[in-house]
Amino acid sequence: MGQSIVMVVGLGNPGPEYANTRHNAGALIVDALAREAGQPLRPERKYLGNHARIHWQGCDVHLLNPTTFMNRSGQSVKALADFFKIAPEQILVAHDELDLPPGTARLKQGGGHGGHNGLRDIIAHLGTKEFQRLRVGIGHPGDAKKVTGYVLSRLTKSDARHLDEIAGDILRVLPDAIQGDLPKAQNHLHTIQPST
Repeated sequence: MGQSIVMVVGLGNPGPEYANTRHNAGALIVDALAREAGQPLRPERKYLGNHARIHWQGCDVHLLNPTTFMNRSGQSVKALADFFKIAPEQILVAHDELDLPPGTARLKQGGGHGGHNGLRDIIAHLGTKEFQRLRVGIGHPGDAKKVTGYVLSRLTKSDARHLDEIAGDILRVLPDAIQGDLPKAQNHLHTIQPST
């Protein structure tokens, strides 16, 4: 089975005012992967983001955190994908997910944008929904009117602990997903319950 993921993208907003906010959960997961691989992300103007090329667990993978704002994420993803001739199906996009509780994550292939502006822009730029997703749970504030303030607010201590825990779980299953065994990665990741 060949390597099926060659690019992992973490969605978030740039700048210190957005650091460690719930909306940056995807970018924080990619930061954790870069640390694990011992290869820091570096600003790369031509890809409109912070980029690293890592060799990890026997795989060569591009990491990208767009430094466009969330609703322009597709520009950055397309720039890197075009340069290295990476097909949409070989891209995994990590993003925050309101419909999952903190401390959980789900992997899936394709799907809509679910109102997520980063995913919406990536779909528009790639011209397809058929990229892979890593949905990182952040929970829901309970009222649609509170969503914007909620996703843009800083992680609480509990949120940060849950994110650290699920990041560790994600890094354990990611090699299977990267190497093309998405069901095996899903079976492990989707059974994990958040700690209380």
